[in-house]
Amino acid sequence: MHDQLRTTASEAGYTESNGKLQILSCGAEDTPAILSSLNNNQVDTIISILTLCSVPNPQATIKNLIHDVLKPGGQFLYYEHVLSPLKDVAWWQRFWAPLWAFWLDGCRMDQPTHAYVEEVPGRGDEDVWKERSVWGKEGEPDSHLFWHRVGRYVKA
Repeated sequence: MHDQLRTTASEAGYTESNGKLQILSCGAEDTPAILSSLNNNQVDTIISILTLCSVPNPQATIKNLIHDVLKPGGQFLYYEHVLSPLKDVAWWQRFWAPLWAFWLDGCRMDQPTHAYVEEVPGRGDEDVWKERSVWGKEGEPDSHLFWHRVGRYVKA
């Protein structure tokens, strides 16, 4: 998978040799390893594509990534399948979630990951986000079992 990421990124002008790309071989929840790989430097952008559904404790992971790894003014971009706001669809998501997680290495289709990102607590009374934008996958109805959200958040 890393070779495919490198190829795709290189076609867009992002390479490890020019310092615009760094692929880490640790889990998103391992923020100490991430920071160590980055020489304890924070990053401008974190991108999560269909990843947070498989993290054991997504709320803590998202909070730690935002507080510890993302620099002020940095952006958090995501594309995730999330819990539907429609009660009947959410019921089916919760029904299938245990089997889905077993088949797909812990992936949970029934997590409101988009809400977890929105609700990251700031330090003190301040909001952690200075900009936020969330939208759906083009052409996907709200009744879709694998309902997706796309988000762009900028850290204050």
